[in-house]
This record gives sequence, C-alpha cells and structure tokens, in this order.
Amino acid sequence: MKQGSKEKFFKIYANLPLGIRQEIVLVLNDGRPITWNVAYIEIEADTPLSKDILEKLEKFKII
Repeated sequence: MKQGSKEKFFKIYANLPLGIRQEIVLVLNDGRPITWNVAYIEIEADTPLSKDILEKLEKFKII
C-alpha cells in the first residue's frame, strides 16, 4: 500500500455526492460488497479490513 492512500481516499470520499456513498465500490475476495460508507468507516477506524480495502482501491485505480 502506497503512502498517502488514506488521504487520497478521504479526499475522493469528501467530493462524492451523498447518494453515491451508498453504492458498492468493490467486492472483497470473500464476496462481501463494500460501499463507500463502509470503506470510510473501516479506514477511519484503521481496522485490519481497511488495509485490504485500500489495497484493492489502489489496484483498481479508484484512488
């Protein structure tokens, strides 16, 4: 994971329309869908899941 991934995510998230934040942004390997709002909560809390989310968002060039 690149340095500044969290900052990139928060900058993009802040500019999303409220309705978009409820949409699925990615699906984890185990099939769990992750919305922008769920990603925000996980990344803000710096959970182990947040690392996976940030890595996938970078891999798919979303952030």
